Amino acid sequence: MDSVFDKLYEKYHQDVFQFLFYLVKNREQAEDLVQEVYIRVLKSYGKFEGKSSEKTWLFSIARNVAIDSFRKQKGWKQRLLEKFDWDTQQVKDEHPIPEQIAIQKDEIRWMYEAMDACTVDQRTVVILRYLQELSIVETAEALGWTESKVKTTQHRALNVLKKQMELLLEREGDKSEKVRVER
Repeated sequence: MDSVFDKLYEKYHQDVFQFLFYLVKNREQAEDLVQEVYIRVLKSYGKFEGKSSEKTWLFSIARNVAIDSFRKQKGWKQRLLEKFDWDTQQVKDEHPIPEQIAIQKDEIRWMYEAMDACTVDQRTVVILRYLQELSIVETAEALGWTESKVKTTQHRALNVLKKQMELLLEREGDKSEKVRVER
């Protein structure tokens, strides 16, 4: 069991952490939740039937751990609406130039702001589909949903994100015009 656990941990630890981090938007809380996920994995691996991939099984456990955490928190809905901590954000490019860093940070910030307008289910689907690159089938398995529900939720989430990004870009455009006028 230890070698199986070690392999699971090595293979999926970063993906599970990233998934939880995007959901809870707090590094320390995500780290705590990752530990809880692997505690549950240790307790229930013998019950894993192999009907889905290990990765979708882990994401299913991670989602349930996050939901349990939200339920334990007072005012969890408000917690989901809090702003992302930009000080801990890391840009993945190894050697970007300063202008690229500024553009990436703006784009990342806008996307996170836009995701705040999504429901928890919509945000979860976006994270699993686009950040974790799960297929619709794998996402449905991880969430315990039908493929149709995943597709519908994804479609609605993308519509919300598109609308929010347009509003944010419009707002940012207004700010830059005001700056030019003031000079």
